[in-house]
Amino acid sequence: MKDSPSSRRSFLKSSVAIPAVLAAGHTSAQAKPSSTQPDSSPLPTRKLGPDGPGVGIISMGGLVRPHSAEYLEKSWQHGIRYFDTARRYRGGQSERNVGEWIEQYPEKRKDLFLVTKEPTWGGGPEDLLKSIDDRLRILNTDYLDLFFLHGIGLDEHGRDSLNWPKSDRFRKVADKLKESGKARMVGFSCHDGALLQYLNAAADGGFLDAIMLQYSTFFQKGDEFDQALDRLYDAGIGLISMKEMRPFARMPKQHPELEKQNLTSHQALLHKVWSDERIASICSAMDNDEQLVENTNAARSYRSIDSEARQALEEVAMVSPVPMCPGCKSCRDHGPEIQYAFRDISRYVNYYEQDGDVSARELYAKLSAKSKSYKLAELEKLRDRCPYKVDYPEIARRAERYFRV
Repeated sequence: MKDSPSSRRSFLKSSVAIPAVLAAGHTSAQAKPSSTQPDSSPLPTRKLGPDGPGVGIISMGGLVRPHSAEYLEKSWQHGIRYFDTARRYRGGQSERNVGEWIEQYPEKRKDLFLVTKEPTWGGGPEDLLKSIDDRLRILNTDYLDLFFLHGIGLDEHGRDSLNWPKSDRFRKVADKLKESGKARMVGFSCHDGALLQYLNAAADGGFLDAIMLQYSTFFQKGDEFDQALDRLYDAGIGLISMKEMRPFARMPKQHPELEKQNLTSHQALLHKVWSDERIASICSAMDNDEQLVENTNAARSYRSIDSEARQALEEVAMVSPVPMCPGCKSCRDHGPEIQYAFRDISRYVNYYEQDGDVSARELYAKLSAKSKSYKLAELEKLRDRCPYKVDYPEIARRAERYFRV
């Protein structure tokens, strides 16, 4: 019988050896930047959907602090052939950086899988048609490999948007974009509290090519999240993971079992996501050279992690401070009874604190008054039910301090 989160936590508190090593938090030798020339050959690939192209199993995220044409070229020299960006990232600078890189290295465009994302600005899927030419111009390219409707969600798009992924409205937009040759694939990104509803709607529609979703690393086999991924995969829709690392960014690097397998805890988490064959790629915000080396090494050494490594990874995760909702079953079971947008707000606070991203203020401002109003007792109950003890009352206080005008 599988141990409960509370029993695992009790074990960790009583253990002497594991916390001592975890507390050290040193990076393993494998993760340290090497003085030797990096391996510039392309990283391993997977098909993005059964009929889709092969894409690198990890991409360079567009919302990273050192983002620049030079940093993109450095990631290319480490084997990354998939760049992710969005109109909103860094006030548009992220897309301009990619365009500058393509201008410097036009011969590499044919080997690059390029993705950008467009918000609807209060409209609907048709905004993708209005924006595509600007996206291409800024990115210095004739086509996008994949074009996403950015961050579909209830607060920004309303309840009608729950039907977009299965609507003729969105289908016609996707068809027009692909027929024009300006976008080879079309889909949406989502990390909304109604994620499961959007995913199931997309499976019902069956016409979108790919979805970028907040991936719940420790989901249970057969739960609603697992079933939704099965439906999408069976519908032929490619899946890209995001936000799998953010809740565990402060996770200690080491664990004795993982060290035996020559993995840091962060590399083991990437391997765990890749162990889900439905996931074609992971979008990663690699904020420095060490993370770039650590992640690309993980991609080149990928193997499906064994049960001992999985248990070790869960143990490390359970003792790490988790600054935002990881999307586990507890949130899905108990979150719907709370009107406060705790998933989104914890993410905005994380953006602001971890990335220094001031656009988090604008995202917070767009939430409805109802979504920003909370009852302390509800958030305390949510925290106490959370296996990772995400401190939602404290997050709500910090959000008010950071974002309230």
